[in-house]
Parts: sequence; structure tokens; C-alpha cells
Amino acid sequence: MKEAVRDLVLSRGLLDTERFAECEKIEQESGRTLDKVLVEKGYLTEKDVLLVFSEVLAIPFRESLEGVSVPAEFVNEVPVHFARNFNLVALDRRDGLLSVATCSPFETYPMDDLASMLSVEIEPVLVPRAEITNLINRAYKRKQDTVDEALTGLEEDEIGSLATEIQVAEDILDVANKAPIIKLLNMILFQALRMRASDIHLQPYPDRLQVRYRIDGILYDMDSIPKKIQDAVVSRVKVMGRMDIAERRLPQDGRSTLKLGDSEVDVRISSVPTSEGERIVMRLLDLSARLYELEEIGLGDHNLDLINGYIRYTHGVIFVTGPTGSGKTTTLYAALNRISSSEKNIITIEDPIEYHLEGISQIQVSEKKGLTFASGLRALVRQDPDIMMVGEVRDEETARIATQSALTGHLVFSTLHTNDAPSAVARMLHFNVEPYLLASSVLVVIAQRLVRLICPECRESVAPDATMLRELAQIGVTPEMLPGGVLYHGRGCANCFQTGYTDRTGIYEVLPVDDTVKNQIMQRASATDIKRSAVERGRLITLRQDGADKVIAGVTTVEEVVRVTQLDVF
Repeated sequence: MKEAVRDLVLSRGLLDTERFAECEKIEQESGRTLDKVLVEKGYLTEKDVLLVFSEVLAIPFRESLEGVSVPAEFVNEVPVHFARNFNLVALDRRDGLLSVATCSPFETYPMDDLASMLSVEIEPVLVPRAEITNLINRAYKRKQDTVDEALTGLEEDEIGSLATEIQVAEDILDVANKAPIIKLLNMILFQALRMRASDIHLQPYPDRLQVRYRIDGILYDMDSIPKKIQDAVVSRVKVMGRMDIAERRLPQDGRSTLKLGDSEVDVRISSVPTSEGERIVMRLLDLSARLYELEEIGLGDHNLDLINGYIRYTHGVIFVTGPTGSGKTTTLYAALNRISSSEKNIITIEDPIEYHLEGISQIQVSEKKGLTFASGLRALVRQDPDIMMVGEVRDEETARIATQSALTGHLVFSTLHTNDAPSAVARMLHFNVEPYLLASSVLVVIAQRLVRLICPECRESVAPDATMLRELAQIGVTPEMLPGGVLYHGRGCANCFQTGYTDRTGIYEVLPVDDTVKNQIMQRASATDIKRSAVERGRLITLRQDGADKVIAGVTTVEEVVRVTQLDVF
């Protein structure tokens, strides 16, 4: 059988003879199965390995278990720790056979134990481990609480003793044989990633440690952790982030990398002392997340045409503005990805690096080492760049270097924290950038916000009542503007965790710096005057107007647009 595996792997060019021989040697010396060695060495992905063994062993392969319901007999008869430890879950039962998902085809003893436990014949199906873990979580969710399950068997005298070793990239799907505290934290992290959370909050209360997830920009309370193990959980997070577990009186920052199947997740950890104990926030960045195209981020046709034109200029500054978490970096990456080519030298300086772009040099800010945006940007200019991206203009020096770089023949992308596009002008003037420099260097300012999308699984139409009509009036929409006279909303379902929303899209305000705006900058006109003039000339669609267009199109709801935008007063 091993020969068949070798022949298939070599014939498909997945691995060369030397590396396969190396894996065989490790298998013999370590006692680990060949499939695990191939994945652990990073020579093949889990999917590649499962497809190979599927063909050799004539066992069916399924890439996804979405929509599968686990038979009740499996949930009732098989302990959850058995299912998790051996990565086994039943898919369906027919003709006296029970189909069982596994990611380890050579581990036959757990299959035999399962067959004895259920008194049924087992038919294996090869499935990626992340999918199996996900289905186990869904199947056992109502039977046992996540926290209770993870803490089963935890003795009082074990609470203070934590495993202090942390791998370079710990696999959070690996909960077998882990200490209860580690298992609990891994399960919280996995659940957060499964629910598309961007942040995990561990907030201490007098009687508990509350776990909260930020999903699509909104915070939701999830599990509650007993107060008696609060310090142990916080210490474990600090160990992950290589922070000082003895220091509890000062804020600390840390960083860790986690593995979720084949993908890696960067975790930025922040702790601050409060009256009830230390409060932890973990920012999750999926390093394997795909880049978005400009057409996918919510730009309307008019705004898309404008941006496509400006990003092809040879010099000037393009600003993207908005509050933290409004998708500014995603927009910048989409623009850079559009214009990236081997003919251009593109360099970025970021904090943190959220996406890794092929063919582009990316620099990570490190203020502890003296590498700030300003010092990094000074060095960038000497690297003969065609295009530069500065993560954020946050001080006078960075603002000055960015505008001067644009005037000396570079295209500069950057972000600012302002409420709307015209306010970017006032912000740069606040940094003491001379009006004539600003007017001649800035090409366009893009302001943006993120609104949640109506869940496609439970989306339904509704005739607007009096309350809805008043809300529509707030964003300038009349009943006559609604196609068919109806609005859309999400009813709430398992797919969207009963929220009625899934994922997010951007709403935009794109201000081209034309001759009129240049003159207004020279005269130090207010942001309100610039905005009023641009709207009257048809050169600007405001954030609220763009949001209204998405409500009319049935993409989002009035509540979302009102939540993230301000009333247009100018």
C-alpha cells in the first residue's frame, strides 16, 4: 500500500523521491503515521494527503460537512471527548452502515471501539480535521456547554498550575490530551474563528469572566468562565503572547501565531488591569485570508471608475479615511493588488501587516526598536520606490514626508482617522502641512464605513410600516424609490446566528481633489464648505447617500446605515 502511495505522490509531482524517503524514515523512527508526517513536515496540505489516501484506499473524500446533521444515536452514545480526541463524527446511517468522518485513515483502533460502542458496522469517509471539529461543535452544542466540557475533571489544586510551554504556532484544533485550561482557551479561539469574529474580549466581572466576540463590528456575549479560574485563563493567554505573567498592575501587549488546519492566524493580545482583574482583548488576523478585488468591496460604479483612474497616476497622495475597523487597509490592499506588476517597485510600511502580497516589500513598524512610520518612510524614499503605502499618517513628520514624496514623483497610499472625506484636508492642515503642498499633492480622498449584509439564507421582503418610513426619511429615501415598494431584512437563522446579518460590505464617499477643491484648500476653507460645494457640483456621493443606495438595492438595512453614518448637514 505504501508503494501505491509513493507512486501516486511522485507521479503527480506532489513530492520528490528524496523528501518522500525522508518522511518514510521519520514514520519508522517516530511511530507516527505517514499521513501525519507528510502534513507536519509541510510538504503536503491535509487536503492533498486525504485525496491521495482516498484514491489508494478507495475511501470517499468530502471537503465540506456544511449542512450535515449528526445522527442522534452518535451524540447520545458517544462521549464528546472521544469524538474530539480521535476526530470522529457520524454523518448518516443507511442500510445498516454508519458513515463516519475521519482525518486519520491509519488509526483503525478508534474506529473499532466506535463500532463496538454503537454495535454497528462503520464506513469511513475522509474529511479535513477542521470540518470534523466544526461538526462536533455543532452536534454537541446543546448537550454540553463549552466551558463545562473543557473544565471537566479539573481539580482545585490544578488551577494554579499551567503548561508554560508554547509552540511557535500552536494548533488550536488539537485539544486531545491538553490541560483543561489550555483546552478551554483553544475551544474559545476555535469558536471565535468559526463565527468570523475579529476580536475576543475576556472581561472580568465580580462573579465571572465574560467571553465576548466582535462579529461584523458588533460585540456579543458568549460563554461565562467561573471566577475561580480567571487568573489561570489570563495567565494562559499571557503565556501564549510571551507576556510577563507576574506583572498584573501594568498594561501589556503580546503576540502569538495559531494554526487552524492549514491556515495560520496572527493574534495580537492586549491586557489592562481593572478593579475586577485583568481585562484581555485578542485581535485575530487570518494570515491566509484572501485579497479582495476593488469590485468586491462595495464600490458603486461611479466611485469604482474614479478610484480605478486615480490609482494609475504616477505621483500624488491617495488617502483612505475612517475610524478603526472600517476596512481602510482592505481597500488599500485591493488597490495595490490591482496595480501591482513586475515593472513597479512597491514598498509598504504597516502596523500590523494584515495581508502578505506577492512581489511587494512590506515593512513592519516596531516602535520598541525605533522603526516608526516617520523613520520607515524616510528610509523608503531612498529605496527607489514607484509606489509607497504608509499604514497611517499620525504625526506631523509623516504627513510632511508623504506629501513631499508625492511631489517628487511617487504615488503614496495612506490612511487617516477622520469622519468624512473633506475632513482629511483639515486634518492635514492640522499637521502643519502648507496649503499649497497639500493642494498640489493630494489626488483623491476616500472615506468609508462597513455595514452588515442581510443574510442570504433568511432574507425576506417586508412592506414598510410607519416606523420604517420615518427611518427611511432619515437617509433620504422615499417609498417611491423602493423597487416594488418593499424593504428587505434578515429573519434570523442558524447561518447568521439569529442576527439576520452575514458578512459586511463598504459604503464610500470619494472626493476628487479637482481645481475647485484645490482653491478651497489654498483658502483654508472648512470641511463643511468643501463638502457642500462638492455635493452641489455632483462631484461627491456622501456616505449616507451611498448607504441609502444599498438599502434600496436590498443589500443592507436602514438600521445599519443609520448606525454607521451621520446626518448630512452642510
